[in-house]
Amino acid sequence: MKKLLLSLAASTALATPAFAELLELEKDELTFGFIKLTDMAPLAVAYEQGYFLDEGLFVTLEAQANWKVLLDGVIDGQLDGAHMLAGQPLAATIGYGTEAHIITPFSMDLNGNGITVSNEIWEEMKPNIPKMEDGRPQHPISAEALAPVVEKYKSEGKPFNMGMVFPVSTHNYELRYWLAAGGLHPGYYSPENVTGQIGADVFLSVTPPPQMPATLEAGTIYGYCVGEPWNQQAVFKGIGVPVITDYELWKNNPEKVFGITAEFAEEYPNTTLAVTKALIRAAQWLDENDNANRPEAVEILSRAEYVGADYDVIANSMTGTFEYEKGDKRDVPDFNVFFRYNATYPFYSDAIWYLTQMRRWGQIAEAKPDSWYDDVAKSVYKPEIYLEAARLLVDEGLANEADFPWNSDGYKAPTPAEDIIDGIAYDGRAPNAYLESLTIGLKGEQKIVGSDVQG
Repeated sequence: MKKLLLSLAASTALATPAFAELLELEKDELTFGFIKLTDMAPLAVAYEQGYFLDEGLFVTLEAQANWKVLLDGVIDGQLDGAHMLAGQPLAATIGYGTEAHIITPFSMDLNGNGITVSNEIWEEMKPNIPKMEDGRPQHPISAEALAPVVEKYKSEGKPFNMGMVFPVSTHNYELRYWLAAGGLHPGYYSPENVTGQIGADVFLSVTPPPQMPATLEAGTIYGYCVGEPWNQQAVFKGIGVPVITDYELWKNNPEKVFGITAEFAEEYPNTTLAVTKALIRAAQWLDENDNANRPEAVEILSRAEYVGADYDVIANSMTGTFEYEKGDKRDVPDFNVFFRYNATYPFYSDAIWYLTQMRRWGQIAEAKPDSWYDDVAKSVYKPEIYLEAARLLVDEGLANEADFPWNSDGYKAPTPAEDIIDGIAYDGRAPNAYLESLTIGLKGEQKIVGSDVQG
């Protein structure tokens, strides 16, 4: 694994702007982990643009083999922090899987994922998809178009297998959401059976992001949900077709976070603020001037030490477009959002959506009151740290006052029904009412006993 090492102190005085007041850092040499996905961009940009150095931080960035290795590295202290799945700090804190109190002061991005199927499955889906006047498929594409294909495979005794990147990943929940919105059951978890395949029409399993295209090509899975550039890679290789982006699934949905242990934040509060400042500046740079810096960001990400995919593959989505079938490239300017729409603010309502999905599919086995969701969200998502870092940037002339939600109570306005694929609005203040509104999934006092839903 190639390490990125910052040059030592001689350059520090030159790199530090005269107008920035350095915090008194408790720790200035840090190692952060990431997975090879385009949404690790704030870390790469904070490094390459010198924002970490501006804060007096000497940072090493290390690619990790998979999400579990990454989380374990943060928990055991080999990593000081990491680019994480938003579900990871929440799951760890409530003790689902590995138990540890992980927090996030910074949300890394919105959107950025897609669902891709193999060419064979796409051909079987196409007759079920409405067409536009020019003959191209009408988007967004519902999983209703996939349902007859799954039924055919079931009648032939073939399991319909799809991949996602981790049991508590956005990708798992987005794929499940899309399938359920189209009437397909993605299966339940129970304390005794953590496969997530109880009662499933479609069988989901874990595949690391960079391995998705090869696993699809091998026929082990028929489709997958993953972040970029691994959907566009399938298009470039001619092995698959993305059928929907998560922007179409749920407009401006939250994606990754930057995760650290609660102990780290407590022991190194100024260091935590400094890191958050650097990441906010990176996010601003990524989105400023209508994405004018994106080509430079793509060049950075294409390097082997970061994502390591071809420039053109990464640029296909990172610069405001998305290619579905080969040649069917459409404008999706908000496919990757790093700063607009308060993307970097860690909203409690985002955390609660993940918790509702854990409950919906049985990862949270028992019913919880609304107050429990609020308490967990507040124990993990830390907007107070974020806003303190933002205030320092504003005072230093490095950010605009108007760009931050100073008076937020931590909850977004409800996501309207028209912004979500199944037409069901989401209000983070009422998680149980939201669960009740979803046709497929656990609600109320229901729980999984054996292979049955009871209650």
